[in-house]
Amino acid sequence: MPVGHAQQNGIGDPSTFLARTESLRTKDHPRFVRMLEEVRREAPALTKAQAWYLRYLDAWEDMYGGDYLKSEAGFRDIIAHAGDATLAAKASALLLTNLAHTRRYEEAFTLANKVTADLPRITDPLARSMSLIGLSQMFDFADQTDLAIRYARMAQNSVPPGESPCQSLTLEVAAMFNARRLTPTSPELQHTLGVCIADDQPVSTNAMWLTLGAVYLGRNEPKKVIALLDRIGPSIRVNRYYQHVISATLQRAQAFEKLGDDAAAKAGALATVALTNPDDLSDWQKEAYELLYRVEKKHGNTTAALNYYERFAAQDKGYLNDVSAKALAYNLAQQHTLAQRLETERLSKQNNILRLQQALDTKAVETGRLYIALLLAVLASIALWLYRLKRSQMKFRKLAQRDGLTGIFNHQYFIEEADRVLHVLARKDGSACLMIIDLDHFKLVNDTHGHAIGDAVIRHTVTLCRELLRPADLFGRLGGEEFGVLLAGCGRDEGMAIADRIREAIDMSPAPGDGAAVSCSASIGLACTSASGYGLQTLCREADDALYRAKRNGRNRVIYAAGPGNGDLAVA
Repeated sequence: MPVGHAQQNGIGDPSTFLARTESLRTKDHPRFVRMLEEVRREAPALTKAQAWYLRYLDAWEDMYGGDYLKSEAGFRDIIAHAGDATLAAKASALLLTNLAHTRRYEEAFTLANKVTADLPRITDPLARSMSLIGLSQMFDFADQTDLAIRYARMAQNSVPPGESPCQSLTLEVAAMFNARRLTPTSPELQHTLGVCIADDQPVSTNAMWLTLGAVYLGRNEPKKVIALLDRIGPSIRVNRYYQHVISATLQRAQAFEKLGDDAAAKAGALATVALTNPDDLSDWQKEAYELLYRVEKKHGNTTAALNYYERFAAQDKGYLNDVSAKALAYNLAQQHTLAQRLETERLSKQNNILRLQQALDTKAVETGRLYIALLLAVLASIALWLYRLKRSQMKFRKLAQRDGLTGIFNHQYFIEEADRVLHVLARKDGSACLMIIDLDHFKLVNDTHGHAIGDAVIRHTVTLCRELLRPADLFGRLGGEEFGVLLAGCGRDEGMAIADRIREAIDMSPAPGDGAAVSCSASIGLACTSASGYGLQTLCREADDALYRAKRNGRNRVIYAAGPGNGDLAVA
């Protein structure tokens, strides 16, 4: 018997031991780790199938600990070489989440389509449940909230015997939070917490407590956040789930800032940064650097504040580019699937056409004319479908260029178009000005009136700017409350005049709020090709520097970057 040696060393039947180990991965993670070490010691005595099972559990543990690249290699190896359909289905489901974490969006959405197509053929209850869970997480990641909730509910109806519905319930709550539909008293949240606690699922329970903490932060209730984190802290430390450790650290820092304890807030933000890879792009780093910037600025540490602001801005711009890339990858994957279906239908119709043509040889002339008419109808339907496909592609291309909230150019497309226009102007020796607009104290608007009113203020600002800009001007949202405008064929004086009219319009035109108007002002940095040249990077840097000086000098003003050694021109 191949497993006889392993049975003599205390783990009994390795297959049974591996299955029991897998069942404890989130229910009792410290015990899962100990059992995994036991079975690793018996690796030489395992059969080929048992060795692949161990490889799968090792890859799961690597992903749990945040080593996504190592776990991805394990999952791909299992899918390609294990020869076990059930194990491959589980690995594919986990690889979905892994690819999302490493920002391999096109691969992730392509794999999601394959997992969806394979669902009817998956008979193992646990593999099917994991596939549904992976699809729910993937669609939530793509901001397809309704689809995420649909697959979460399918997962709830497919819980294997002996397994808890806790994890599938948490997916629905996570999608609701992503869609901003969650409150502390939401019945879905309360029910899921009750089930996860009753079923002794600490990892999923901690996920729900941290979600509640995020809701409390959004409602400006920091004391509740601190109390919550104090209560679940021991469990998070015992289970050592990477995402929970870093989320709890950041939430605590944000809560301390709201309570006015800047020293504790700064320490927490620095601890958050230390837990991340400095080369990575993440919401954790972005929010931590933004907190550090606010604290240092509050205490007058200008150099440190500027340093943290630059890191925050880099993370924020990278995040916006990442959102665009994610949306585009999702749309391309959907279009690829649609194109494959249309191609299959087209080939099927071509086969029908060939059969009709063969039948024409044995038919009378009148019958032949009828078949020709049918042939033309089929070709017309194919042409119509191809036209619809092209129109859908054009629609998705346009969506990929626009900011979802305001309808103006998004950050990525604005940069591309601005660079193209500047190259044309450089060849013609034309002139242009780059304007960067930033709303003053915009976070206070969100904190005071809520994000819905903050969004309304941003849309109102865009409307005011559009009324004052020329048809040929490029207008885009760079991120949050920051906008960019490229004024082609415009000199310094005209650029300053346009910028000041925009500043004055924003200052004098409050946005309609919930029962009262919301006032807001803007600071504007301006750089022109006459002083800074045609390089987009240089123009952006000089305009950003001018904007920063406008902020530093009291806000609600326009400052023109005249170039090195020439001083600034300001309009208050």
